Amino acid sequence: MVSWVLSRITNLQNHLNPENPKSKGEKIVKINPEVSEALSSGKAVVALESTIISHGMPYPQNLETAKAVEAIVRQNGATPATIAILDGVPCVGLSVEELERLAILGKKARKTARRDIAHVVATGGNGATTVSATMLFASMVGIPIFVTGGIGGVHRHGENTMDISSDLTELGRTPVAVVSAGVKSILDIPRTLEYLETQGVCVAAYKTNEFPAFFTETSGCKAPCRVDSPEDCARLIDSNMKLDLGAGILIAVPIPSERSATGNLIESAIQKALKEAREQNATGSAETPFLLARVNELTEGASLASNIALVKNNARIGAQIAVSLSGIREKS
Repeated sequence: MVSWVLSRITNLQNHLNPENPKSKGEKIVKINPEVSEALSSGKAVVALESTIISHGMPYPQNLETAKAVEAIVRQNGATPATIAILDGVPCVGLSVEELERLAILGKKARKTARRDIAHVVATGGNGATTVSATMLFASMVGIPIFVTGGIGGVHRHGENTMDISSDLTELGRTPVAVVSAGVKSILDIPRTLEYLETQGVCVAAYKTNEFPAFFTETSGCKAPCRVDSPEDCARLIDSNMKLDLGAGILIAVPIPSERSATGNLIESAIQKALKEAREQNATGSAETPFLLARVNELTEGASLASNIALVKNNARIGAQIAVSLSGIREKS
């Protein structure tokens, strides 16, 4: 495991080190010293996205949540690596000062998916990474596990608009395991699962047979497979990587039952928010933030409270999976 990580980091440094004459003028991927040390020694590391900080909630609640999530990862034995682009430099692992800077920037930071990375770097901009961009950078430096709230998917009426999140195609081509509360319930969950199947992505529900729906524990969709412990998840990830299948894994963890909002309340708010989004022409990358914010208003804060609770729960489980995976690799 250690040699594999060292090889990945060495390869990355050879390509991106400014001291290397072949790469003069190129931007580097900056790896936080704590993260670099953990990777080099084969310890558990968990990648975290930054869009939830910049676009998910206002300051200072976003900073408090980011710090709390990182603390949960540490409490469960892993090193957190929040990923973002600052002044045109992709950063894997942020300092407290960098976290605060991103939190204050808020929506002034560009919401950055895979397609946006080159432009944000080339222009020296600040980018908050979405699921697809975070997966890419995590894979680039050898982090096998990434925790988020919920992934994007096929939007409702996507059969007409072709609005399909790049998160899904990233899962089909980047071997990182994503721990989330399923797919955001503002989306078309059955079509999202169909698309993931087409992409060859293993989708596993955690301690349940039903795929979760972000704010609620159930979606009405049967999960393709089930895992019942961090050890189960770690073995699944290890097998996927040893087989070199080339695709990611989605581990769908239901929101804690005590924080699950009632399905009818959320669904009613979603339908109203979707109607307003169409009326206001909120489409593309602007649609999901608009819908989540409006659903939070319509539920009088219940959906945001649920969002924070599920992210913290995912961080706990994701860290436990990372520790289990580190143990498996240490033995092999």
